[in-house]
Amino acid sequence: MKMLSSVVAYGCRYCAPLKHRFLYFTPRRPHHCSPPPLASTTVSPSCNLHNPNLFTGNSVFRGMERFWTGSGIKKSKAMVEHLQHYGVIRSKKVSEVMEAIDRALFVPEGTPPYVDSPMQIGYNATISAPHMHATCLQLLEENLKPGMHALDVGSGTGYLTACFALMVGPEGRAVGVEHIPELVASSIENIRKSAAAPLLKEGSLSVHVGDGRLGWPECAPYDAIHVGAAAPEIPPALIEQLKPGGRMVIPVGNMFQYLKVVDKNPDGSVSVRDETSVRYVPLTSQEAQLRGY
Repeated sequence: MKMLSSVVAYGCRYCAPLKHRFLYFTPRRPHHCSPPPLASTTVSPSCNLHNPNLFTGNSVFRGMERFWTGSGIKKSKAMVEHLQHYGVIRSKKVSEVMEAIDRALFVPEGTPPYVDSPMQIGYNATISAPHMHATCLQLLEENLKPGMHALDVGSGTGYLTACFALMVGPEGRAVGVEHIPELVASSIENIRKSAAAPLLKEGSLSVHVGDGRLGWPECAPYDAIHVGAAAPEIPPALIEQLKPGGRMVIPVGNMFQYLKVVDKNPDGSVSVRDETSVRYVPLTSQEAQLRGY
């Protein structure tokens, strides 16, 4: 989540490392999913969805609440099935894409790729939890149809950018922007091993070094924009680069953060709504990110 800092996002507040959780308080409000029991799933013992204090800014910090621990999950297909069970994935297209783009190629070696938790990827950055990726793909699905243009701000290891590329196809354009050059280089190598490799080779998928707060004007306007770090306010450059009829998902706020859905109407006006409370790292400069914010 990052010159930018978008990659560093933890995604959901309940998945954030404890040292970050203690810094923030979120109003009592349901998480984006309250899953039913799953007999074949190992559910984190710290996740008591009936605890009235779970979603407050106090008691929630006792443990790392997740939809599942990931124990025993060895393939993308099983991860997707869990996300479907919990109601995070609701469409065939999103399930197909998250199954096709193997998360294992986009996390550090030796890291359990299918655990519903963010993973450290170096440079004070993380790859977000699977349920946050699925949530954003669902919100953007109608703006990721074949031939459309998509921008991933803070592309990190390249996972979500690769998902975008498969959804918009060879006639579309998927662009990742990340301000850590080393992450850009490694993300390109990750994509080359994935199902999105042909799109990278032919140029409909690209990843660039840059300050994501400024977007990537060269390929604008965009039908879909995803931002992986929390901005104090929605960056004007990203609104400008959003196509009429386009949609952006972006976490906004400081102490209190919400994942916002930003729709640009045909007349150019903008509508904004809150989707869910979240906890992301700040959208900041490269220097601040490398300092640890």
